[in-house]
Amino acid sequence: MSVMTTPEAVTIRPGTPASSLWPGSPVPGARSGPGAPLPGPLAEAGETVTAEAFRAVMAAVCTPVAVVTTMTEERPHGTTVSAFTSLSLNPPMVVISLDESSELLRQLRQSRRFGLNVLSSAQSWIARRFATKGDDKFQGVPWRMDGGQPRITGSAGWIVAEVENLVTGGDHTLLLGRVAAADHVLAEPLTYHRRVFGTHVAISEVRA
Repeated sequence: MSVMTTPEAVTIRPGTPASSLWPGSPVPGARSGPGAPLPGPLAEAGETVTAEAFRAVMAAVCTPVAVVTTMTEERPHGTTVSAFTSLSLNPPMVVISLDESSELLRQLRQSRRFGLNVLSSAQSWIARRFATKGDDKFQGVPWRMDGGQPRITGSAGWIVAEVENLVTGGDHTLLLGRVAAADHVLAEPLTYHRRVFGTHVAISEVRA
């Protein structure tokens, strides 16, 4: 997997011309390297952001909703996630984010393979079911095995992925999965925005 590199951080002094900030034109006298501070107020941003403010900002982000599943010891496991996205086209990869305390994360460290059920707008009740704790999440939920993983019937999208890497970020772990199978049906997506389930509507339809 290729590693994306970024320019070295520099300390920008007052009065520094913008032209000198382009790559290849270092700021005279500036300290660079991994230990260099970020310019201006960004250096102290993490010290002033409260958990409440951060949650409010992220609640304003409209996200898709999925149920991540896996099978261990002939038992299905799953949890609802909204933090997932495509990562790479060649090879096809996805990334999902799970809380460090997640029971599903513990199971995935063992199975190293998961199913990603991208839910449709008719499946908000399934999203709520799998957002809870317990061993009976699949009770009353139509599903079948597909590619060795539990596939929820009626999901708008379906992906089977092999875990290639796990990356810790704060109190969560990112799972980088290489896609082994993919399928979809024509269905309106389930979305989550400002702590409410909904779906996508084109702007032209809203204006009409």
